[in-house]
Amino acid sequence: MSTQPEYAPVPPPAPAPAAAARLLARIRADHRADRWQPAFERDWAKALEDSRQTYDLTPLHEVVRTWQARLDTTAGVDAFAAGGLDDEDGMDLDQVLGARR
Repeated sequence: MSTQPEYAPVPPPAPAPAAAARLLARIRADHRADRWQPAFERDWAKALEDSRQTYDLTPLHEVVRTWQARLDTTAGVDAFAAGGLDDEDGMDLDQVLGARR
């Protein structure tokens, strides 16, 4: 018999130990680095403080996952914007990825 109820969600696997450093390198290489680097560092600092207070790495993992998703979608967003298509009915990225904490 399992110690967890069947309906308990399985958490996603933890990011690699150097994932945040790799993300920061990707951000610095992007043409939007002047805006994105401070935003990533702010998110990371808040998650680090939350982790220090709770002894839980989940906030750090969430920052890595959120920024990975953002960076992985930039090529598609850039292509869409370059295509000159109407984006009036667009959706806020936070609605897709979930609200940042």
